[in-house]
Order: sequence, then structure tokens, then C-alpha cells
Amino acid sequence: MADQTYRLELKNITKSFPGVLAVQDVTLSAYPGEILALAGENGAGKSTLMNILSGAFTADAGMILLDGQEVKISSPRRAQELGIAMIHQELALIPQMTVAQNIFLGREPLFAAGTLVNTKIMQTEAQRILNQLGLDFAVTALISDLSIAQRQMVEIAKAISIKSRVIILDEPTSALTERESGKLFGLMRSLREQGVTLIYISHRMEEIFDLSDRLAVMRDGQLVGVAATKELNVNSVVQMMVGRELKEFFPKAETQRGEVALEVHHLRSGTHLKDATFTLFKGEIVGLAGLVGSGRTEIARVLFGADQNEGGEIRVAGAVAHIHSPQEAIRLGIGLVTEDRKAQGLFLGQSVRSNASVSLFERLSRFGFLLYGQIDQWMRGAIQQLNIRTANLEQRVGSLSGGNQQKVVIARWLALNPKILILDEPTRGIDVSSKAEIYNLMSELAAKGMAILMISSELPEILGVSDRILVMREGRLMAEFSRAEATQDRIMQAATGQLLNAGGNS
Repeated sequence: MADQTYRLELKNITKSFPGVLAVQDVTLSAYPGEILALAGENGAGKSTLMNILSGAFTADAGMILLDGQEVKISSPRRAQELGIAMIHQELALIPQMTVAQNIFLGREPLFAAGTLVNTKIMQTEAQRILNQLGLDFAVTALISDLSIAQRQMVEIAKAISIKSRVIILDEPTSALTERESGKLFGLMRSLREQGVTLIYISHRMEEIFDLSDRLAVMRDGQLVGVAATKELNVNSVVQMMVGRELKEFFPKAETQRGEVALEVHHLRSGTHLKDATFTLFKGEIVGLAGLVGSGRTEIARVLFGADQNEGGEIRVAGAVAHIHSPQEAIRLGIGLVTEDRKAQGLFLGQSVRSNASVSLFERLSRFGFLLYGQIDQWMRGAIQQLNIRTANLEQRVGSLSGGNQQKVVIARWLALNPKILILDEPTRGIDVSSKAEIYNLMSELAAKGMAILMISSELPEILGVSDRILVMREGRLMAEFSRAEATQDRIMQAATGQLLNAGGNS
């Protein structure tokens, strides 16, 4: 840390919502030139605390000091004026506008007359900021044409343009590849060297330990500990977060591999899936790794009938399967939990009951009328089995934490009792306790004979949960490893083309 004088001090911050004490008497400080990680389960109060700092909420009690001076933050605009920027997980950019227009949105430089935007000055200043950050895309590029990682960089450029002293990043790597995350981390370290204070919210333990100087942990709206990251380990952090020890974060029970559930031969579709051949057995979890764009999700979509199979063969339980729609996949016993639960997996405005039980409507209805008694009986069993934390069956699913939303999606598929379950990024953006519960569920389902194909960008997850690991690169299946053979290095070498044709189909 460049300075031992506090840049930011939050003192005795308290915030309540109707029926909920979201933040309780939290005191937290950060230095200039520091990356302070903020961890905790969903609902721990992290986002509420940061929304107070960024002006989205107003605290009920407490005070905020910036460089030793008390400040009143009544709105996001006031936070920006004070040099505080928050980069949300859901990026706040306008896709139809250029990079320069987004960076200076609401603060456009004007000609002397004060009515027209001086586009030349705006683009020149935007280019200066991109150069400062080492970014190589054009200031005239439309946001819609940029990758998610590049859009993250535009948000940071926007924060730099207002001369931010404090930048808050909320789960910034949830949609990034490891390579893209590495570039973001390099940028964050550069900003730290320039004296900027960065507050980093993440559920990814490996990132927290690699990146942060200090770590603050919240639980149930309270701050339970702050320490130098180098003095902590994963077990101690998890224990602070959940209030108990998670003895087995990756519970990998040895299961007896059963008969062949799925065979894929030379599968291809569009430009992103060129050749994939593999076998999936009952009772096993197969991890599918690779960089974003490598063809992982395309495999899932073709197997589920969402994309067209343009070549090759699919066999389910030994029989050739012609899958042209999700309905046909479901009839064959294939289920898919998509990577974007909010956009593709849930009806956010509907109840927990409606979302979890929609797959049961055809089975549990008579003469066009739903049998709500039987539906609710099944729902209570699913809530208990998956430990879905909800006030009641009528609670709007959009108001649940990310982990509980994901459990609702999984419950919907379990209602159909699939023989093959495909999980695409099943723990993206959810807290450590919910992750452990989903890993336990996967292990239990495999032990009962279900075949599971899990796509994940988190290598510790791939290594911790999988019986076998497949690696995709540029639309082709490049490597297969047994659990004993696999390491992070070997997977990344295969994913980047340094290790070719490793392993073989079992």
C-alpha cells in the first residue's frame, strides 16, 4: 500500500429495509493504492454496503469519510463528483453508442455555444484514457460490437475519466475467460500503483488470494473480520463467511460407473463447433473445460436440440437419437441448466412455485386444471432436498439470491427425472455455501446413476468435481484427462493449443 493514511472510512454504517436489517453497525476502512476484497455469502450485506458508498442507497446511521473529510453521498451523481465509481455485475453501458460516448455520457464536452457536443475533443480525451489503461480497441467502436471483457474495460475507463479515487468492482469476472480476467487484474494492479483504492467483490477464492492486499468478510449484515490476505487461507475465510467449517468443499464420492448413457461422434454445428467425440456414462460427472468461444456451450445446445446438429451422430442409451428440438431432448431424458439463469432459465417476475414446477404442469393437471395440492407437496420436498431458502412458495423468484435461483432451476429439471443432466456454468455468481450445496447435489445424483456433463470456466471446480475432464479448443475436442491425470496447467495447455490430443476417449 502506497500510504498508511486512510482513503476511505465507513463508520458504524447501518441500513434497514422493511423487515430486514441489511447492514448493521459496519466500520470498514481502505487505503490509497490498495485492493480490498469484500467477501460473504449472497445476502450478507456486501452489495447494500457498496450501494450506500456509491449513492444508490442512503444509510440510516453512520458516516463516510473520504481522505479524512466527512462526506454526504445522496446520489450516484454525488458519488461520482467525489470520485467514487461502482462497476456493477450488470454493466450500465448503452450498446448503440460508441466507446467515447459511453465514457462521457452526461458529461460530454461542448462547443463554446454550449449546445453541441465537441466530438473531436471527446474522442481525443477518450483515446488518452484508453492509452493510459493500455487498451487497444477504437473509441469509435459501438459497445454492442465489444466483448464482455472489453465492456468491463470501458466501465473502468469511465471511472478513470471522472478521476475516481475509489473504484468498486462487483463480481467483474463472472462472464470472463481466464485470459480476459488476467488482463483485468493487470489493469487493476496498474491502478493500485497509481494510488487508486479498489474494492473488489468476488465469490472466487483463487482470485481473492491472488489479487487482494486485505480481505473483509461480511455475514448476516455484519463485518466479521478484516485481515491481510496473506495471513488467511481458504478454510478460514469460508468459516468466517458461513459461520461454520465446510469440511468438504468439493465432495467427491467414488461412484461405480454404469452403462453408456450418451455417445457423441464428430458432432458439429455452425462455426463454433467443428468436431467433438466423447462418451458419457451413467454415474459419472464429466467436466467440460475450455476458453469462452471454444465450443463448450454449443455442445450443450446441440445435445439439447436448441441448435442444429450439422454432422456426426448422437446416441442415447445405445440408440441413434435425432434431436431437433428441446422437447425431443426432454423426451429422451436430457436436461439442460443454461449458463444465464436470469435470461434463459427463470421467469423473474413469477413465483418460486411457478418457476420450479412449470415442468410438472402437464403431468399434474386434470381436464386443464392444475392439481395445486400435489404440486405444493412436490415443491416442499424439493425445497427441503435442495435447501432452497425462500419465505414461501409465492415469493418472487427474482428476489432470491443467485444461489437459490439456481437451485430453483435445478429443481425444475429434477422434477422430470432426467437420465442425462447438462449443467452450463452451474455456480456462476453464487456464494461459497450455495456452491458447496450444488456440488453435494451433483455427487448425490451421480451416485444414483445420473450422467452429468458440467461446463465450467472455474478450473478448481472442474478439478474438484469431475470424474473425467474434456477440453475444447476452437470448436474441437482436444484432450481428455482422468481425474488422476488432470492439473490446471495441463487443462490450460490443452485449451490454448500447447498440449495437443492428450488422453483418449474411455
